[in-house]
Amino acid sequence: MSKSSRTATSAIIIGRSSVVSQMKRLIETVAPSLGPVLVTGPTGAGKELVAEALHLDSGRNGKFVPVNCAAIPRELMESELFGYEKGAFTGAEKRRIGRFEQSHNGTLFLDEIGDMPLSLQTKLLRVLENHTIQRVGGNDDIPLNLRLVCATHKDLKSMVDSGDFRADLYYRLNVFPISVPPLSERSEDVIDLLDSLIEKRLAQAPGVAPPLFSDNAKKALAAYDWPGNVRELRNVIERAFALFSGNEVSGQHVRENLLSLQMPVGLDPEEQNAIWDATGDEDGTSMQVFEAAFDDAPPRPEAYRAWFNYHDNIDLRLHLRDIEVILIEAALSATEGMVSHAAERLNIGRTTLIEKMKKLMIEKSPEV
Repeated sequence: MSKSSRTATSAIIIGRSSVVSQMKRLIETVAPSLGPVLVTGPTGAGKELVAEALHLDSGRNGKFVPVNCAAIPRELMESELFGYEKGAFTGAEKRRIGRFEQSHNGTLFLDEIGDMPLSLQTKLLRVLENHTIQRVGGNDDIPLNLRLVCATHKDLKSMVDSGDFRADLYYRLNVFPISVPPLSERSEDVIDLLDSLIEKRLAQAPGVAPPLFSDNAKKALAAYDWPGNVRELRNVIERAFALFSGNEVSGQHVRENLLSLQMPVGLDPEEQNAIWDATGDEDGTSMQVFEAAFDDAPPRPEAYRAWFNYHDNIDLRLHLRDIEVILIEAALSATEGMVSHAAERLNIGRTTLIEKMKKLMIEKSPEV
């Protein structure tokens, strides 16, 4: 393997934690082989980046062709993957080359392989065994030289047990398994990822002033559990560019404005809505859920009864932690950093408050 191909993985996979370093070594070892690779891990953890690194380190001169199986309607998936001949069905006015042929001499990446219908799983198994395909409506076997990388956030073994995924295909794909760790298991990589994502953002828009993350802001980012993984971190950076371009971002800004739903002073409602619409994702929370219940007072516990009318889930531990941080910082701010007075405001003991401040990395004088 050439030196340049080894540096490709380091350039794509950001992080120096032990789990990421081990994953990089595995990628470099597996990449030159011809066997299929099954990449597993939670949504947003970077499975496609692993597939790209495998392709670059393989030395193959064909294309890297990504396909999201969950994004293609089932009735169109076969023709999308295998292509079709002219006249194969109504509307097939000319021959179309599918994704398999496009990736000849390269790498085909099938993301969310767990969403592939059983009927197509059978055909995929045939491709792996014979290294040939047939276009829809065609009879000729077309030989292919490609590397197959598949990814999923689902438990394929459980799907095999339930009959939703072919056992023979599972074992055929699972030649080289690579597990991508969630961001919560490599918190030491958060700052490297932050710097890398900011650099990429600046490359896309060179004239934009970047947000300046303070040391406390970086500590707050590293302490967060990142249920949305690297994808959520990318969204946070987009919000930081929108809200704090050219300005310093404090730890309080991270907790209140980037990870939570409060907006910095000075933004009108239209700006707020536009920013959250542009940078939100399916794992985010909605401002409208509690507007009527909160007003200017703390939220009533009863307000949370409506949560699951709007959302699928909530990370209770993180949510309660964020509330605790905000209330402690508010009490310290209201008492000018006097811990004993803040403890009285919070109706807890001074020693208890000090222990909580140490655990949550809260300083006596909250940042403003």
